[in-house]
Amino acid sequence: QVQLVESGGGLVQAGGSLRLSCAASGRTFSSSAMGWFRQAPGKEREFVAGINWSGGSTHYADSVKGRFTISRDNAKNTVYLQMNSLKPEDTADYYCAASRYYARVVLTGYDYWGQGTQVTVSS
Repeated sequence: QVQLVESGGGLVQAGGSLRLSCAASGRTFSSSAMGWFRQAPGKEREFVAGINWSGGSTHYADSVKGRFTISRDNAKNTVYLQMNSLKPEDTADYYCAASRYYARVVLTGYDYWGQGTQVTVSS
């Protein structure tokens, strides 16, 4: 079992930056693929970024490539999402997710979810 708690959301102006953190509990964190997703009001949840167990492989949605960076610190059981050059269209609830079965980067197949943290980007 893995429990995930996100933090770091807030209100920022367009062009600004935020760093989201996701603290995980559970012995399997260091062997699990991790991901960030987001859901804007009235829209479906979408994949934002994923990272493999070691942090050596990452994958990003085209909409955030070059602006967002996912990373992890297995010693701290934490995964991060550094968000730069934020745009109003990045406004959403952001969720951290962990895979029970996959160690490599995956876009789907996540089993554990955090409660979400809200990001609002003003124009």
